[in-house]
Amino acid sequence: MSKIRSQIGLAVLAFSLGLLTTSCNSKAEHRPSPPASDSVQVNGVSINVEYSSPGVKKRKIWGELVPYNEIWRTGANKATFLNTSGDILINGETLPKGTYAIFTIPTDSTWTIIFNEEWDQWGSYNYNQNKDIFRLIVTPSKSDFDERMKFTLTKNALTFDWEELSYELTIDTP
Repeated sequence: MSKIRSQIGLAVLAFSLGLLTTSCNSKAEHRPSPPASDSVQVNGVSINVEYSSPGVKKRKIWGELVPYNEIWRTGANKATFLNTSGDILINGETLPKGTYAIFTIPTDSTWTIIFNEEWDQWGSYNYNQNKDIFRLIVTPSKSDFDERMKFTLTKNALTFDWEELSYELTIDTP
């Protein structure tokens, strides 16, 4: 009897592992907030942004899903991060070579955009203001509807778009 129980236990374990492997290996586009990225070269400096792209899904985003006056990871899942192979200027502020989390504190009129040196973290649960490189205040503008949050890099800008709001940060090299 114990041999049969062992065999049943092994079969259940194998089946469970198979389900887990299948769900972990599912394609990124089937995730609720799939990973996304964009990159650009600016005067020989490689810049890359990586994030998880949540969808609107008929939800009220600003002030509800993303609360006002609270730190937000600027995406879903892991904190959004930007990597640069050399020093760059963002809205005139120097961002040294390295990798940085992008956090946001939205309000109903202006947003605080934060570049923080503690980039490899889940969400914003361990956000530490003492690790901020700098903060920028932006005023998002009304834009065409985007179901999925996205960042776009060009030779002179990092643009954020989601729902019906967007903002743009200028990029240059020192």
